[in-house]
Amino acid sequence: MTVGGHFLSRLVTMLVAVVALVMVGAVPAVAESNSRTVQYVALGDSYAAGQGGVVSVEDYLDPICLESPNGYPYLVDAEERIHLRTNVACTGATTSDVIREQLSALNRGTRLVTLTVGAADLGLSQVLTACTDPTPTTCQTEILRALNELSGLGASLTDLYSMVAAEAPNALIVVTGYPYLFDQPFNPSDCPTPSTIPPPPPSSPEEIMELVNCATFALNSTIYQAVLGAKRSGINIEYVDVTAAFSRHGIGSEDPYINDEGIGAYHPNAAGYVAYAKAISAQLPSAWLDKKKQSA
Repeated sequence: MTVGGHFLSRLVTMLVAVVALVMVGAVPAVAESNSRTVQYVALGDSYAAGQGGVVSVEDYLDPICLESPNGYPYLVDAEERIHLRTNVACTGATTSDVIREQLSALNRGTRLVTLTVGAADLGLSQVLTACTDPTPTTCQTEILRALNELSGLGASLTDLYSMVAAEAPNALIVVTGYPYLFDQPFNPSDCPTPSTIPPPPPSSPEEIMELVNCATFALNSTIYQAVLGAKRSGINIEYVDVTAAFSRHGIGSEDPYINDEGIGAYHPNAAGYVAYAKAISAQLPSAWLDKKKQSA
């Protein structure tokens, strides 16, 4: 082979190698593009399902779990990179229900988990029934019963967070609290505890609303402490306090974010779930938060 022939042969070989390198280098770029999607799973109770987010019963996506298209999981899904793979939350779900029936939705590809649960463990629906009855003689008893169950709830939440992390080891876990239901000022330091002498039975609507808000404060405090414990153990978990987002928007306010009647009673309305979604988004990495373009 001539010198020129050797040169052309080497040149062709180099060009083939360069083309191959470019093609091989393009593969990770495609994979990286796909990996930008944040696979999201929503777990929890009626607040996570979206109960109260629609006006008509027929508008629920699931008439059993009362899953609403206006619930916060679907609003978080509106972020550009976040894909809600499934919302398995269900009204009435306790921490045990989440463990038995919902954790199977998680896997190693899950990168975001939201979780609202705890109220059903304390039977807060029983508290609300007792405290909003025309003659709420058992309101105080029901609240103190719920408060006595907080220590057990704390242990259950600790176990649950560990199990979520085990099933979705690559996920950020975002745990939310609950809003104060009533637009009624109260001082948490004045709230009853199981170790204090019970106050006289509530005698006015204002006192009843204060006691219900106190129960919510105690529940949120328990959830927050469980999240802190999980975080100290190395779990990638954050707590979202929604009480500020609902301030001046409780039942009795001029612009309530919470329903006061119907199947969605004592749950957020559509505006309330927008407030939930905004509070959750504030805890997410900024790179996840480019909004999808709205269709005309």
